[in-house]
Amino acid sequence: MVLQKSSSSPSMVFKVRRNPAELVAPAGPTPHELKLLSDIDDQQGLRIYNSAVQLFPYSPSMAGKDPVHVIREALSKALVLYYSLAGRLREAPKGKLMVDCTAEGVLFIEADADVTLEQFGVDFLPPFPCFDELLYHAPFSNDGIINSPLLLIQVTRLKCGGFIFAIRMNHTMCDGTGILQFIKAIAEIAQGASKPSIMPVWCRDLLCARDPPRVTFLHPEYQQLPLDDYENSPSFKSCHASFFFGPKDIDALRRLLPPHLAQSSSTFDILTAFLWRCHTAALHSKNPNKEVLLMCVVNARFEPSRLNPPLPKGYYGSAFALPAIVSTVGMLCRRPLSYALELAKKPKKEASEEYVRSTIDLLATKGRPAFSLRRSFIVSNLSKLELSDVDYGWGKPLYIGPDKAGIHDIPGLCYYLPYTNSKGEHGTVVLVCLPEDAMKRFENEINGILHINDEDKPINSIMSNL
Repeated sequence: MVLQKSSSSPSMVFKVRRNPAELVAPAGPTPHELKLLSDIDDQQGLRIYNSAVQLFPYSPSMAGKDPVHVIREALSKALVLYYSLAGRLREAPKGKLMVDCTAEGVLFIEADADVTLEQFGVDFLPPFPCFDELLYHAPFSNDGIINSPLLLIQVTRLKCGGFIFAIRMNHTMCDGTGILQFIKAIAEIAQGASKPSIMPVWCRDLLCARDPPRVTFLHPEYQQLPLDDYENSPSFKSCHASFFFGPKDIDALRRLLPPHLAQSSSTFDILTAFLWRCHTAALHSKNPNKEVLLMCVVNARFEPSRLNPPLPKGYYGSAFALPAIVSTVGMLCRRPLSYALELAKKPKKEASEEYVRSTIDLLATKGRPAFSLRRSFIVSNLSKLELSDVDYGWGKPLYIGPDKAGIHDIPGLCYYLPYTNSKGEHGTVVLVCLPEDAMKRFENEINGILHINDEDKPINSIMSNL
């Protein structure tokens, strides 16, 4: 395991020259209608803007072509099909959200930077220097997400001939799968397709509450816990980092487990159990009786058992549940890794169709509460999304994915992405957000456990201070 980058590490500074933000509207006529969001879409925890970034090198075959022009034109054409994204959110009574399909357009920024991709290093991973310059915080309305543009794209040309595509999307409109579907539509049209290979499908009524609603499960993921000490601290400052786990690291973790568990457990489950322990130890080591949560983002599209009938191909709204498992700090960190692993397997098993429906009914009947960010370790696994397939004509990206972990710099949410490092090793990159002092403890926990395993010492010795 290697800590690739940290936002607390020294970073380069460069200048970006931005044109004023412009509105890009659909290239053709679109319906003017109101569309209701689903009861998953409009929960409080998704009323935010999510960001992602793509880095593309220079391509000799595209010499003379301007990525800004190509992408702007393709975006305008894609919005004819995804016309809801060119509209504005309105709020109905009781907080229900809807899209007014006004065709006003999305924000687009053309920019140039006096930097080359080579200056970003040999491994292109977040956190990226000067990211606020690569994705400008354009002013929205005073109503927050209401009446504001739903999407902002900035395309920044680089001195080397490469470019950076950065996007900020209103999360109530799309989850990660939906955002990627829209981005791929732009890329396919940029390469000359008359329409994308996957056509968008709205059908948000498929994920609305039953009549009558029936909350049939406990949902600790929506129970708000008290503030932690670090959140009340006036000196609290978040830190962002990327960690790469290669095959040797995963093999080392498997050797910490009983043989039957090591053989029957997926890389995702083992890595999640391990990181949950390290994350908990880094944040809560002084409170062994405190309860902490593990939540796994379970996408309802990928397994037929989640929904029957399954969602139609092309559905681009949010379609996930967040089943949670609870443990005390002491139980999680003092017991063998196998204890955490058995717990880590439960969220995916719980996420049946009934669990998804129960989640929807709870959101609709309890005022669309936010999911808990406090004392939570939330894992979003993006490895099934085929991220690297995006190609605007300049080839595949050197990196595509979130620009950082966390939600509004609040620790908890982390992302797993497939990645091949500069040495040619295939593995998993984990994006993490923690307070600065906790990030160092987190790194020490990871490196210490992997090192101890190399010396055939018991894992509990690294956690005995709990």
